Amino acid sequence: MMSAKRIALYLRKIVLSVVIVFGAAAALIAIDGLNDELGTADVAIVLGTTVRPTGQPSASLRARLDKAVELYQRSLFTQVIVSGGVGREGFDEAAVMRNYLVARGLPHNRIWVDSAGNNTDLTAQNAAQLMQTHHWRSALVISQYFHIARCKLALQRHGVDQVFSAHATYFAIRDMYSIMREVVGYLVYAIRL
Repeated sequence: MMSAKRIALYLRKIVLSVVIVFGAAAALIAIDGLNDELGTADVAIVLGTTVRPTGQPSASLRARLDKAVELYQRSLFTQVIVSGGVGREGFDEAAVMRNYLVARGLPHNRIWVDSAGNNTDLTAQNAAQLMQTHHWRSALVISQYFHIARCKLALQRHGVDQVFSAHATYFAIRDMYSIMREVVGYLVYAIRL
């Protein structure tokens, strides 16, 4: 039988190993998201997030949309899918996103609204179906840096082979929590999808 001291030492090693692996995974997710993989794509996919109670995009959503405007102006895509659901505030994220982009010069007829993109997997599924319908082969996904790896995985699992990426230029203290959550989210998507 092992002594209590040996058991405690063994448990500490296990906990330390888990912490190291989790930290390494978080670092890889952050590095992947911060290193944009830009390329000319058939369509951009901008994932939704919180809309403020006033009906205006939150700071993080504005950053995603501003990145889409910047890359559209650089001619990296001609079509854009805005995807989100109806949040707690009662606003359709995708419709708010479309209105924001139109107000900044993107043509209304180049913006595809996915109001059923309630999570990353549904966004990827809906985008992949729309891409197949229009014979679009490549996508440029735009989200927060910590979300990029899971977005790319979800799109690839739904049949989008060529996925470029760009992160929104917005950082917050809450990102530390979000990165940790993404480690678990990525693992779940990798196993489930």
